[in-house]
Amino acid sequence: MIIRSIDDVKTVEWGNGLSRRFLLEADGMGYTLTDTLVRAGTKSHLEYRNHLEACYCIAGSGEVIDTEGNSHPITPGVMYALDKHDPHWLVASPHEDLRLVCMFTPALRGEEAHNLDTDEFSEY
Repeated sequence: MIIRSIDDVKTVEWGNGLSRRFLLEADGMGYTLTDTLVRAGTKSHLEYRNHLEACYCIAGSGEVIDTEGNSHPITPGVMYALDKHDPHWLVASPHEDLRLVCMFTPALRGEEAHNLDTDEFSEY
């Protein structure tokens, strides 16, 4: 059995926020579970070429925008899944942080972070 507190998990500055990584590859579960904070007013160009990701919003607000420009509002109680390694923009509202519980498969090693200093979608 694995029991972890948010105070005891690996925290990674991923580019526009924090990723608190509760489960990693070394745990042998086959997936990663994170508590992710996206800072207010940020816009991140993201793509997961090696992982599938599902995110459930537990606080704050924002939107996910696909490559065709379709915007999907994200508020508490809304889940989105990137089931086709979808490139996307993750945008936190200008007035509050966005907080997500995310699952990645296969599992992350733990040190992964985005490079948001490019016009390309950041990937890992």
